[in-house]
Order: sequence, then C-alpha cells, then structure tokens
Amino acid sequence: MTPLSESFTMCLRPVGRGAPCLVVAEVAQAHDGSLGTAHAFIDAAADAGADAVKFQTHIAAAESSPGEPFRVKFSRQDANRYDYWRRMEFSEEQWAGLASHAAERDILFMSSPFSLAAVELLERLDVPGWKIGAGETSNVPMLNRLAATRKPVLLSSGMSGWAELDKAVATLREGGTPVGVYQCTTAYPCPPERLGLNVLAELRARYGCPVGLSDHSGTVFAGLAAATLGANMLEVHITLSRRAFGPDVPASVTVEELAELVRGVRFVERALAHPVDKEAAARELDDVRKLFTKSVVLTRDLSSGHRLQAEDLDVRKPGSGWPAAKMGELIGRQLKRSLPALHFLSESDLEQ
Repeated sequence: MTPLSESFTMCLRPVGRGAPCLVVAEVAQAHDGSLGTAHAFIDAAADAGADAVKFQTHIAAAESSPGEPFRVKFSRQDANRYDYWRRMEFSEEQWAGLASHAAERDILFMSSPFSLAAVELLERLDVPGWKIGAGETSNVPMLNRLAATRKPVLLSSGMSGWAELDKAVATLREGGTPVGVYQCTTAYPCPPERLGLNVLAELRARYGCPVGLSDHSGTVFAGLAAATLGANMLEVHITLSRRAFGPDVPASVTVEELAELVRGVRFVERALAHPVDKEAAARELDDVRKLFTKSVVLTRDLSSGHRLQAEDLDVRKPGSGWPAAKMGELIGRQLKRSLPALHFLSESDLEQ
C-alpha cells in the first residue's frame, strides 16, 4: 500500500515521527454509568500526566438489539448487553460537560463511537479525532462517515487480519484522512505471549503511519516495551481501584500505575533521543576510571636487578599505575632498583 503520512496533529498536539508518544487513558465503561465518576476519571487521567482521556459513546437503540448477549456475564442488574449499553448512556449535554471538563484540565477528550448516531453526537462536540474499537474496523459506513470529517482516525486491529485492516486503511485514505493504527489483542487481560509487540514494526512498514499499542495486559510493562520499540501511541485501560466493578478491571492499570507508566514512557523517550558514543563516554570517565580500576603492585620486597615472575605481582586500586590488563607484559622484566611490597609499578622502575 502507498504509505500514509508519518505524523498528524490533534488539537495542535503532534502524533507520530519526532513527537512524544501519545498516552491515552481509556475509561471505557469504568464509570459504570455514573456521570460523577466519569468526571473523576478526567481529573485522575490529567493528574497522572496522560495526553488524552477516552470514553466510549454507546447509544443502545442505535448500535445494539435486545437480544445481544454478554461476552462475559458480569452484571447482576442488566439482563443483557442492550440493557447495559442503555445504562451506560449519557445525554449530549452530559457529554458536552465531560468534553468541557477535559479542556479545562488541558487533556484531549476522545470517545469511541459505536454507531453513526454516536458519531454525529461527538462531531457536534468537535472532538479532535476518532478511536475506532476493534469491532468497528470492518464497519465501512462508519469509516466513510469518519473520513468525511477529515479528522485523524486511530484504528484498533484487535480482531482484524491484514486484509480487513488494509481495507479499513484504504477506505479512510480515499478521503485523505490521517490514520494511526494500534496493535491490539482482544484478550482481557492479555498475557505477554499474545501482546504482538513485533507487529508494531510490521504496521509501520506496511502503512507508513503512526503506530501504537492498545494494551489490555493490566500492567505497565507492555507500554514501556512498546515505547522502547518506538510506539507513537499508547492506550491503556484505567481503573480507580483494583476492587472496582466492571469487566475491564483485570485488564486495567490503576491511576497510580498510569502515572508511573507516563513517567516511564518519558524516561524511555529521553534515553532513545540521546544515543551514546561509547568511546567518547569512556574518555569522559577517564579520571573516574582510575578510581575504580586497578594497577600492578609487588607482592613482596624485591632487590635491584630482580626479574619479575607471576608470583611477584598482584593488582590493587587505584588504576593510576601499570594497568592490570597489561600485567603479563611485566613477566621477565628487570627491576632498575630495589622496591618494597605493594609498590605500584611504572615504566621508570624497569630496565629497558
């Protein structure tokens, strides 16, 4: 496929080559239908240093049907997923309040739409871009609608093979829409052997666009590994507590872990941005090196004219005398004068 742009912007926030990794705190349904809790998540994500906070906009009547079964039966109050989605709904006014709160905290506000009605609602809120869940990557009508907005679209690949993903990217490209692609494994939590960190490089080579990891491992380790591999985007589910209710808790990081993850990602970025010249670094540490390395010393008192043998020699700190690495070159050399035990040998002590 013809490569896409390697970068784009979301509300002036660059994403892609040369830009810091976009860290997205995924709330999803962790608010459990509570508007107050949803607002609390915005503050928590902002305090942790995330770049964006992301929700999911569900409108039950527009996306589901009363017979939709649970993937995992977790709710004691909802008969089916339709009822659950309906309980997760916020009004447009409430969504607008959440977006306004995020703007006040200087954190990008995003929400994944799961219907065209949700797209229209979020478009009226002027969201900076779109994140498409794994189940919507094959939803061509939605992709066409999103492409019409000309806003960046972040695609999840959790349920897609290459052919389906190729089609989704091509559909968006036809309208010139900026695209980023997440490696994702639809498993909650995702074990390390299924993370697919190798796919990051494959995505970058295949599409030439910003790539990242949508992580469900419930740890900070996967995100740090992805950052080390140069991920441009990182999305992690968050929870206010390991004891919280909801199906995503086992696949989430706590707010405290999110803060540690952000610090770790920025640490890794600084390290990658400053490659080290090993030879130059060693030269800069020459004085320190003398303190830590060792020099050759005599093990006993020796007379002038003595020819040095292995048993006459040992090594001690500091490394300001004859280098320990060259001790073998002293064997057979003759002393110019008598010297005491523990004397640090130098060329001036030896006959030519």
